[in-house]
Amino acid sequence: MRPALAISVLVTLLIATPRAQNRTGDGRQTSLDAILDVNVRDGLVYYRALRADRSRLDGYLASLGGVAIDSAPPNEQIAFWINAYNAVVLQTVVEHYPIVQRTREYPAHSLRQVPGAFERLTHRLAGRTVTLDQIEQTILPSFHDPRVFLALGRGALGSGRLRSEAYSAEQLEAQLTEVAAECVSRSSCAQVDRGQNKLRVSSIFSWREKEFVATYADRAVETFNTRSPVERATLAFVSPKLLTTEREFLTRNEFKMEYIPFDWTLNDLTGRGGR
Repeated sequence: MRPALAISVLVTLLIATPRAQNRTGDGRQTSLDAILDVNVRDGLVYYRALRADRSRLDGYLASLGGVAIDSAPPNEQIAFWINAYNAVVLQTVVEHYPIVQRTREYPAHSLRQVPGAFERLTHRLAGRTVTLDQIEQTILPSFHDPRVFLALGRGALGSGRLRSEAYSAEQLEAQLTEVAAECVSRSSCAQVDRGQNKLRVSSIFSWREKEFVATYADRAVETFNTRSPVERATLAFVSPKLLTTEREFLTRNEFKMEYIPFDWTLNDLTGRGGR
């Protein structure tokens, strides 16, 4: 091979290889986009329809098993793990749908009725064998962005609203910004009760206290310096997105903060849990 031709071939390979890798990643995202676009409406899921045509979901998750993600840029890793978590939740629900009630501790048809759904059932993702709890408690905290915990659907009404699109590295910041704003707009995430002099917030803030404190506690206004670190962090997260009258109420710093019991009701669009 002539030197000039060899150089040309080498340059072509160097350029083409990452493009091919990107196309593979784009293909996975496109596949999940299609699944979510068809089956998710306003955070609720057509689980019955998804169960009837689950081959794309199963194929998507199978494609994640050997993905080499650890050396990718942080935004790509975060998007990967949020998408993987939410897809695994969807698959777990449809595998047991309609979910049978086993305990009165949780709502009927809740994903919590599936034994070990979060803490024991394992899944092959990015060359690892992990549970849903391991993704939330071990992998995602390493990225130091607590907004990701509001992006996890958990198959429950108490979680952040499941989006009808996949997360992507390019749009991640905008998507997480929307997730944070959307959370505060819902009563399951934040409630300012001036009548009872209370601020009620999602239990997710207490579950992920360490991560919210590390990122937001120092951002709270000086008025809240006497409050606990997790209260300061929660206020710094919630306050900027509230109405002016609600912020003025909180600024008096006379309210009590409480956690809203997490609603594990299945986010089923039919509202009947499969019946």
